[in-house]
Amino acid sequence: MKTFYWKLKTGFLILGIPLILSACSGSKSSMSEPIVLKEQGSFAVGGIVKESPGTFDPIEHGAFNPSDQRTEGQTLHGDHAFVFYQKPENARKLPLVFWHGYGQSMKTWQTTPDGREGFQSIFLRKDFPVYLIDQPRRGKAGRSTESTTITASTDDQLWFGIFRLGLGTEFYSGVQFSKDPKALDQFFRQITPDTGPLNINVNIEAVSELFDKIGSGVLVTHSHSGGQGWLAALKNNNIKAIVSYEPGSNFVFPESEVPEAMPYLGGELSARGVPMAEFKRLTEIPIIIYYGDYIPEKPVQNPGKEQWRVALAMARKWRDVVNEYGGDVTLVPLPEIGLEGNTHFPMSDLNNKEVAGLMYNWLKEKGLTKK
Repeated sequence: MKTFYWKLKTGFLILGIPLILSACSGSKSSMSEPIVLKEQGSFAVGGIVKESPGTFDPIEHGAFNPSDQRTEGQTLHGDHAFVFYQKPENARKLPLVFWHGYGQSMKTWQTTPDGREGFQSIFLRKDFPVYLIDQPRRGKAGRSTESTTITASTDDQLWFGIFRLGLGTEFYSGVQFSKDPKALDQFFRQITPDTGPLNINVNIEAVSELFDKIGSGVLVTHSHSGGQGWLAALKNNNIKAIVSYEPGSNFVFPESEVPEAMPYLGGELSARGVPMAEFKRLTEIPIIIYYGDYIPEKPVQNPGKEQWRVALAMARKWRDVVNEYGGDVTLVPLPEIGLEGNTHFPMSDLNNKEVAGLMYNWLKEKGLTKK
């Protein structure tokens, strides 16, 4: 096995090929020591093969001009996840599997919008193998077996509000996001469209197959993948713990204890019900949930804040029910422990090292950091 040396500001020459990774552009990184990797790579996992009836004739049907192309007898490989992984030297036993949220990709966990190290590098430095996912029909896993229409809507300021950076174009006071216009430009450019209809079951199946492939690990989710993470854990026993940043939907309750939908300005949040035998799987693993700042306790007229008010309220109900049946769920609103100003993206906020430190300490407390 070859050893790779990943240095943040310059690439090393490995077998005549310069190894320069995305973190190399992070000129503001406070880390100057190289990250030593034992192995890295990428692969697709999950997905299906779609086939059209008939017989493919490579002469008659092989024209490159789209107007002359035919589909008879041809296949389409799609609906898989794309995974990029890195394993450091002297690695810990359990890898961390990072799953992005809605409208995002693995970029969530990589270099921050203002050029600092993200969780990918931070946890590699803590000797964890790291797996980054692009879920099916997103990012590098863009080959979908179903069509969709991708619009070109001007909606940056909508996401600025939903992701709780601020209101309109004004940042919230004390926000832990760089106010450098270049950072905001980078943040908007990491938003990624779905290339097919969003299908939760397709996503869960692909992530479950990833854990079948790599074995035991810790799943780290963000936002929309939070609820999908609970469902993936119901399906795959190789998920040994879950760290969830700001889950927003698909909270799973026993069928007889599903709470009423929670209304908020612009919609309502509903929970899912599953048989008790399935639900109890969630009581078998440690789970921690983190929420950032600017989340009100009472209804407000700011739609960007409102949906997170009910998400946090539903998360509290969910924590209580799981723990009532013997589970181990911890919920941490960051302002309550002194970390103020965090957005919907605490993993890339200005204090992301402190946020990562909380996660590491929890992993250690739960016995998940062994080598």
